[in-house]
Amino acid sequence: MNMVSVTSSKLTHVGFDSSAMILRIEFKDGVFEYYGVPERVYNELMEADSKGIYFKRYIKDRFRFVRV
Repeated sequence: MNMVSVTSSKLTHVGFDSSAMILRIEFKDGVFEYYGVPERVYNELMEADSKGIYFKRYIKDRFRFVRV
């Protein structure tokens, strides 16, 4: 999965596998994969002014995840 560097105080890199609907987010304290994430959510995250706020509102506690 290709990881893209992002500007954020919490997130450092983001990657997305559209065929598997897996969103991988690298935070300053670890890497997590979120499952069943629609491509729309990934696109909105990447376009958000604050990726941390978008993550908290629309991803955290809404998708099954594992620490990688």
